[in-house]
Amino acid sequence: MALSQRYRLLAPLALVGAAAIALSGCAEAAPEGGGGGGAEGQTVRISGGITGGEADALNQSFEKFTEDTGIKVEYTGDKGFEGNIVTKVTGGDAPDIAIVPQPGLLKTLVETGEVQAAPEAVEAAVDENWSEDWKTYGTFDDTFYAAPMLANLKGYIWYSPSDFAEWGVEVPKTWDDMIALTDTIREKTGETPWCAGFASGDASGWPGTDWIEDLVLRQSGPDVYDDWVAGDVMFTDPEIKDAFDAVGSILLNPDYVNAGFGDVKSINSTAFGDVAAKVADGSCALTHQASFLSANFLDVENADGETPTVAPDGDVYAFIMPGMDEGALQVEGGGEFVAAFNDEDATQQVLEFMASPEFADARVELGGVISANKNADASLASSEFLQEAMEIMQDDATVFRFDASDLMPSTVGSGSFWKGMVDWIDGTPTEDVLSNIQAGYEN
Repeated sequence: MALSQRYRLLAPLALVGAAAIALSGCAEAAPEGGGGGGAEGQTVRISGGITGGEADALNQSFEKFTEDTGIKVEYTGDKGFEGNIVTKVTGGDAPDIAIVPQPGLLKTLVETGEVQAAPEAVEAAVDENWSEDWKTYGTFDDTFYAAPMLANLKGYIWYSPSDFAEWGVEVPKTWDDMIALTDTIREKTGETPWCAGFASGDASGWPGTDWIEDLVLRQSGPDVYDDWVAGDVMFTDPEIKDAFDAVGSILLNPDYVNAGFGDVKSINSTAFGDVAAKVADGSCALTHQASFLSANFLDVENADGETPTVAPDGDVYAFIMPGMDEGALQVEGGGEFVAAFNDEDATQQVLEFMASPEFADARVELGGVISANKNADASLASSEFLQEAMEIMQDDATVFRFDASDLMPSTVGSGSFWKGMVDWIDGTPTEDVLSNIQAGYEN
């Protein structure tokens, strides 16, 4: 299950504008001479797993494009998209364009032979607007198929700025600083500082995989991370055990968890989104969760019974989990990719628009999301937190890697890895957990 899917299903859209935006420059997506050329009046059908308010906002994002080109765009969301799209494609019922939330699923679609290679104009736009990391996830066997669309950033540590001020502590700059901060908070409060929740129905355990992925990237670096995703570094190898040991120094430590909920084992019975309420009311000082948790704070109360403000001087805010060394910015996250099933002119114009900063600006300004498009305007994001998250994604110095479990074979990424995290919290020894997760490759 991709992070983007979790975000859509379980974290409601933070802010969605009610009106279309005045967007300049999107006519550049049309052929020279303006308008949609021979494509004017045609309708391009897009399918994906984005539903509800996000689907409405996505459709709004095309309004100015339609005005400029005469090409109509109809996006339809399907909650069962991931399970249905391959069947539809192989059965001859493919949409014109699909918004795909996982590189693994994109690869499966490419293997059907129905996905069209991206037009040259789209590839040029991606070269101009995204980092090479993002382009790689839409490339298979040296052919570029799909441009990225939106993004989600993981590895955030959520906290209360006012509590930090009261305790006289600051945001840590290294992993060791964060452990020292944890000890200080415990000394000052007498309470366990961290809370965590792994419960997510059939997907229980996935929040734990995010912890491990963050530590593999921060401790061992992007090359080891890539080899791990490729299966060349095994779960039983020292680099992955090191990550489990580092995470375990927090999540398996009864002096550190599980604030507001119980003991270490209560992590497995705590819903992953429920940690927001504990951070908001002050009963949990620190929690690890992706950027989408910002939306969960809309549905909880602070200690005064009010909706908490998410701001550097507000009730809650977040910092990126620091690396082993100060200054290193290595992050993981998720996002969607735009794949086409025909090479019609109208379809190609929509693809080119969706790869442009103008599309990113249109969707970001409507609220609740960010883009990794380097030439989009981060100031349009609907909160200061999302603006900062988007700037991190756009920064050339940022080393970005896609969620590892979403790139691994499903028998591991959404199978033995998820289950292994639950078993680990329940007390199964680390060596056994690692062996059991690795065995998922044999299924």
